[in-house]
Amino acid sequence: MGVFISTAPAGLLGNQVGGSSNVNCYDQAMVTLADIRAARSRLDGITVRTALIPLEHDGRTLYLKPENLQPIGAFKLRGAYNKIASLTDDERACGVITYSSGNHAQGVAYAARALDTKSVIVMPSTAPAIKREATAALGAEIVLVGPSGMERQLKAEELAAKHGYVVVPPYEDEKIIAGQGTAGLEILEDLPDVDLVLVPIGGGGLISGVSTAIKSVKPSATVVGVEPEVAGDAQASLRAGHIVKFPVEQVLSTCADGLRAQYVGTLTFEHIRRHVDDVVTVSENEIMQAAQLLARNPKTVAEPSGAVATAAWLFHPELLPASNRTVAVISGGNIDPDLLARIRA
Repeated sequence: MGVFISTAPAGLLGNQVGGSSNVNCYDQAMVTLADIRAARSRLDGITVRTALIPLEHDGRTLYLKPENLQPIGAFKLRGAYNKIASLTDDERACGVITYSSGNHAQGVAYAARALDTKSVIVMPSTAPAIKREATAALGAEIVLVGPSGMERQLKAEELAAKHGYVVVPPYEDEKIIAGQGTAGLEILEDLPDVDLVLVPIGGGGLISGVSTAIKSVKPSATVVGVEPEVAGDAQASLRAGHIVKFPVEQVLSTCADGLRAQYVGTLTFEHIRRHVDDVVTVSENEIMQAAQLLARNPKTVAEPSGAVATAAWLFHPELLPASNRTVAVISGGNIDPDLLARIRA
């Protein structure tokens, strides 16, 4: 899997998996159930309440959480809108900026337009055309840079300092995490006896919010993250007890372009360690097979990133705990039209 590099400064992360107990410096920043409920109030009438869709396969039933049905085709609108709506009028007047490969970009652009705020998006030149074009269509100003996530972030911070924009991070933010957590509340309402929830992991914002909601209401439920094998940094981090960074060339090789983060955030890692039971990985072939299966139903069409949780359920039941009620989150459906045509052929 390449060379792993710890990105966490000594002592920063507090309790380590399998290690000694230290003071957690992020105790004051951890998202709560109250934060998620407040986010839900802000999102009323903005996001779609995506109802669970049962998938029958080989005598088993999986319940799909179709975030591909959001107005931007992905869950990212939840966090982006919650963050921008939480800003003061003066802050929104300055405009907002983010760095994203696509779905968060669209979430920020959509939310900014709804709240009459200027948006600037720093995107990699390798981002799928469908995501670049959709972001531009929402009125955002796009700045293209190289493929590295750090390059995107540094450029956004540079422009924010120069022009006074407010940075809306993809995942490393309490309001972002709380917004994503509203999907977890909906899962619990639709399936109160859920005992296993499978969630894709990129930077960790979605699973941080969903796991906080699930564990706060039903601690007995199990939450498992899912990543591509070649971008399995969250699994490596959870195993090591500290944040592990994957080489950019390696994570870029996954078809799941929305999960190409080289490492999870410091804040999201704290939520993962506290609320997530395990992280499993799936192969590129398994991801594409899952996307092919999901594409049979127009309501569950998933981009590769959105299909990873389903792939874990399909191909790795031996890695998952026994469950009578399992939910897999389809995090997004912004799939390249040519790729969709090929997998449907």
